[in-house]
Amino acid sequence: MNTFEKDVQSKRNDLIDSGVGFIVSFGFFATMFIIATVIQYVGS
Repeated sequence: MNTFEKDVQSKRNDLIDSGVGFIVSFGFFATMFIIATVIQYVGS
């Protein structure tokens, strides 16, 4: 066992971090889609 396995910096669950990352990226692309849809609707 090496020293990195003994001294872990973050003991949080990785599922929480990956869930937050997924929600943030999904929210960003959903916002881009909504803005593009509004621009297309206003332009037509």
